[in-house]
Amino acid sequence: MPKIILVPLNGGAADADALSVARGLGQPYNAHIVALHVRPDVRRDIAGLAATDGGMTAGIDSIIARMEADADAREKAATEGWNLFCAQNAIAIADTPRASGLTSEWASEIGTEADWLAEYGRTADMIVVPRGNEDWGPDLALMEAALMDTGKPVVIAPSSKATPGAAQPNGVVGIAWKDTKEAAGAVRAAMPFVETATHVTIFIVPEDEGEPDKSHLRLAKMLRWHNAHVTIQALREHSRPPVAVLLDAATQANCGLLVMGGYGHTRLREAVFGGFTRAVLEAAPLPVLLAH
Repeated sequence: MPKIILVPLNGGAADADALSVARGLGQPYNAHIVALHVRPDVRRDIAGLAATDGGMTAGIDSIIARMEADADAREKAATEGWNLFCAQNAIAIADTPRASGLTSEWASEIGTEADWLAEYGRTADMIVVPRGNEDWGPDLALMEAALMDTGKPVVIAPSSKATPGAAQPNGVVGIAWKDTKEAAGAVRAAMPFVETATHVTIFIVPEDEGEPDKSHLRLAKMLRWHNAHVTIQALREHSRPPVAVLLDAATQANCGLLVMGGYGHTRLREAVFGGFTRAVLEAAPLPVLLAH
């Protein structure tokens, strides 16, 4: 079960979404939320930039001052947002286990966010990552570090700003099934939520050619040993992109969590988060659990 949930916070608007999802996933298990803020090493970053710019240092002091001021503002916003979240939800701030109830602690480091996320993530049970800036889309570097460098399941929180009324964990689980080891790994990682779900829907896309795939039938049979409320839904709409069909079906099924494998042919970011997976991350109006 997810007892330690790591949530990176950068002081942006998406922090609240990630904390809310972490609370929804962790509350049934009396989980401990570790809020991680990584402050950039401004002088190191500037030194590296100057080195690649032929040693040019014109105006460097003012650049450092602006970057430090921005880092101060982000750290302040992240800290205040976390404190408000804990206060509003009666979450105890603690760094040692309690008998019951959600707890949380603040962790701060200096350096590269993706590197520290990977380090902290390897000792967590689960990582909840904000969707990212709505203008730029998902922070793929952060997601790649969380997914590829920790070995832990990663939940991508939906953006309440980009998708008003975005779903939150509610005990209804959807599984985007494909007969691959990545999808199987995601189901394994999601078993604590599957076992306690009020309903589980397995979404499949029937193949038109070749031998019919019956792996979803085996999956449903296996899952019913853990939860009797499992159904299968075939997605047969071909006039729209498969991603749109899947997300619409998950929304109509009232899913509060969508489980899927992190597909990719290489370890390159564009491949890991390309195609179907990336499209889901960009558009999903509900939390998405990935495993690789």
